[in-house]
Parts: sequence; C-alpha cells; structure tokens
Amino acid sequence: MATERIPMSREGYEKLKADLDRMQNVEMMELAKRVAAARELGDLRENAEYHAAREAHGMLQARVDLHKDKLARAYIMDRPSTLSDCVIFGVCARVKDLDMNEEEVYQLVGPGEEDYDKNKILTSSPIGQGLLGKKCGEVVEIRVPRGVLRYEILEIMLP
Repeated sequence: MATERIPMSREGYEKLKADLDRMQNVEMMELAKRVAAARELGDLRENAEYHAAREAHGMLQARVDLHKDKLARAYIMDRPSTLSDCVIFGVCARVKDLDMNEEEVYQLVGPGEEDYDKNKILTSSPIGQGLLGKKCGEVVEIRVPRGVLRYEILEIMLP
C-alpha cells in the first residue's frame, strides 16, 4: 500500500470509520453465515454457492483492508474559515471548461466525502490534483483518461 498521508475532514474520517465498522460487524458476519450454509450443501468442489460466497468474502476483505489503510494514513484537516488566494483542501473552485465553454463548481474533499453527483471531488483525483494550489485567473491543463481538460479558474469560494 502507499505510504503518503491522506487529508480528510473529521466528517469524512468518521464516515469511513462507520463504513469499516459496518463491513466488519454486519456484512462479514452475513457472509460467514452464507459460507457455512453453502458448506452444508455437500461436495465443496462442485458447490457454486460455496465458491460464490468465498469470492464475495475475499472481495469484502479487500475493501476492509483498503478502508483500514486509508484510516491509518489519514490526517484530519480543518475546513478553511477564511478564503485563500489559491485552491486548497475544502474550498470550492468555480471553473470554466475552455473547450466546452461551460462552468462547473468543484469542492475538493478527502476520502469518505466524495460525491461526484454533487461535484465533491477527491483532492487525489486528476482534476483535484490539477486544481490544487492554482489561483484565480490561471488556466490549467489536466490530463484525464479521456484526454486533456482545459480549465480557467474563475473564483475560489468557501462551501
């Protein structure tokens, strides 16, 4: 796993922690019951339900490990109470897509708070990384999987 620290708000940290608790204490127990019930059905070599339950268990364990890693590397960031002259964790940036001639407002957040339908993006995402540290009026080019986005930063606001 990576070793760099992950900025998070207190709310994002608590949400990830609650998610981890639910996975470990509810979902893991349900899967254990599914595996036990499937095991009772007979020959494990040809028991599709058993293999499906074991695979689901492995995938859940991977998600648990990922949450534990994020929480272990988290450092709590306070939301900014005053505006900065550049884009930082927790602020909203109103940008203009220079190719599509459309405006968007992105809020830069940490893990556990991302909501792409509401334009709450991770600081570690390509767009988040491209906007961090930039000032109003700057034009940024951000490489994303579908090509290059060109944004002009129009305004930096508190959420």
